[in-house]
This record gives sequence, C-alpha cells and structure tokens, in this order.
Amino acid sequence: MADLLDTLRTIGTARTAATYRRHGAVGDVLGVSYADLGALQKKHRGDHALAQQLWKSGAHEARVLATMIADPSKTTRKEVDAWVSDVQGYPLTDALAELVAKTPLAEACMTAWMKSKDEWAASAGWRILAALARRDDDTAEAYFEPYLESIAGRIQKAQNRVRYAMNGALIAIGGRGGALETKALKVAKAIGRVEVDHGDTDCKTPEAAAYIAKLRAHKAKKTAKR
Repeated sequence: MADLLDTLRTIGTARTAATYRRHGAVGDVLGVSYADLGALQKKHRGDHALAQQLWKSGAHEARVLATMIADPSKTTRKEVDAWVSDVQGYPLTDALAELVAKTPLAEACMTAWMKSKDEWAASAGWRILAALARRDDDTAEAYFEPYLESIAGRIQKAQNRVRYAMNGALIAIGGRGGALETKALKVAKAIGRVEVDHGDTDCKTPEAAAYIAKLRAHKAKKTAKR
C-alpha cells in the first residue's frame, strides 16, 4: 500500500490538486487525474483489503480510489457508516455513494443517511437514490413516489449540497419515464429553481425539467438504434 501511495503522490500535480480543492476536495489532496485513477482501478479492482488501507490513509484521491476498487460483496454496513462519517466535501461523498449503490446495503444506507443532519451523509443518501433510479430495471413506480413527495416538501429547506443531491435524484427518477416522468415534472414545476452555492467554480445546478427532457430524448435515440 505504501508503494501505491507513493505512486499517487508522484503522479499528482499541484494544478489538478488546486482544481479539486475548488470543487470541494479537502485535506490531503494529491492532484491525481481521474484518468490515472481509472488505470489504477483496473489494476486493483476488487482488492477490498487494499481499499480499506487506502481509505485509512486519509488522502483524498486514495479514498476515491478505495471506493473504486472496493468489493461491493465484501463491503459492510459498519465500514461504510465509518467511511461516511469521515467524508467532508462532495467529490468524496459522490464516490462513496456510487460504491454503496452497488452493494446489498444500498437501500438501508440510503434511508438512514437521508435522515442525517450531516450535510455529506444526507447528500450521500440522496445520491444513492439517484444511482438506483438510473438503473434500467423493473423497480415499481410506487417505490420512487414517496421520494418525489419528500423532495417536493423538503428540497428548498435542505442544506446546500443536499439540495443538489435531491435535485439530481428528482432528475434520475423522472428519467425513468412513464408516470414517474409526469410526476417528477410536476414536482419540478412546483419547487421552481433550485439554488446551490457551487463556490469558486463554473458549475451550475441542472434545471430538472430540461434534464428530464434530455434523458427522454436520449432514451428515444437509443431505442431507435436498436
């Protein structure tokens, strides 16, 4: 593991680290590109023991890589609860949520974390929901409907990055099409513009109705090609 950390520190750049910090990375940020992380993921995918060691190192990119190589079947609730309590900043929040969404723990973590008063844990919960909604599966519409109601009633009062994650979940649910799309669009109209502070970046908050329409067009295009 020490060799891998040395590699991460060697291939990182100050410029990339500065960019990551502007986008919410905190602590020991090494400046390793996602292209390089992707290459390391292919080499170490499924090495759960290594993932645990990488997370313990505390370095930002080491923790991101940990979420990329961790074995979803070996990931425990105790482990991810500890990991989410370590998180500060949305890049790592999003990476952890993507891992948890692949595990059997997804729904339990999602519902628990959504209730958290911690901005990052709550954000992770909603990011897991978005990941589940993006799956091309036969999950019943009724599963997602209560979350649309929760978004409608809570989003404008939620913490900054929780608002962003809830907006993303709204888009993902609407992107499933059918009655969920109609209901999501109704929620989007009711809540209006979602304001999120993106700090010193050019990032913008997606407008839900417009992005749901883009998803519909993308699906139609894919269907036409088949």
